[in-house]
Amino acid sequence: MTYSDTYLRDILTRTKVIAVVGVSTNPVRPSFYVARYLDLKGYKVIPVNPVYAGQTLFGQTIRADLGEIREPVDMVDIFRRPEHVPEIVDEAMAHLPDLKTVWMQIGVEHAEATAKAHAAGLDVIQNRCPKIEYQRLFGELRMGGFATGVISSKL
Repeated sequence: MTYSDTYLRDILTRTKVIAVVGVSTNPVRPSFYVARYLDLKGYKVIPVNPVYAGQTLFGQTIRADLGEIREPVDMVDIFRRPEHVPEIVDEAMAHLPDLKTVWMQIGVEHAEATAKAHAAGLDVIQNRCPKIEYQRLFGELRMGGFATGVISSKL
């Protein structure tokens, strides 16, 4: 799957609220530090994980599932194995009427769920990380070995 930089940038720019499914409260887990990074960048992050439901993370109550969310959500970021994606996509489409994007993390792909979400008019990203894409597209990857293609005067 290839996605144009314009497409990814448009998604990351228009998105304001992200439900992170499979988030962990363990700060060394990728789901934690990706969600934390997105929160620090100004996105409202709604954590979703039944194991930690009721606890607080980044100032938000962790929800057991997407059906518990009452506020508008622009994107669902999935940190679950591919076999769980269809039920998550179904739940998102059933309970999140403002949903625009389904984003599957690195290593997560599901062709049938992607086709279903596309058919419903949603944008779908597979096997990518919004944190990495944000850093790449908005000039934050400045360490040696990264060719971002973004010219920046940031130090």
